[in-house]
Amino acid sequence: MTIRQPRYSKEEFARRGDEIYETQVRSQVEAGNDGKIVAIDIETGAFELADDTMVATRQLYKRVPDAQPWVVVRSAIRALHRQANVPI
Repeated sequence: MTIRQPRYSKEEFARRGDEIYETQVRSQVEAGNDGKIVAIDIETGAFELADDTMVATRQLYKRVPDAQPWVVVRSAIRALHRQANVPI
């Protein structure tokens, strides 16, 4: 099992994750994906969409093995964000 460590402060993770989500990802996942999970690499902007956090994050790690994932839960009311450290 690979243990990944964050390379940024929580504040920088949040700033980068929110910025990438709002400027690059949101428009691509907004329609029809309420309740879905978006895992975003805060360094490359690569993202994966899935029904659960573990699946979205593992799919992202397959594409970007050294990803620094920020997770957004799509909701009609609001989006919930968090940093993800998911073992593979």
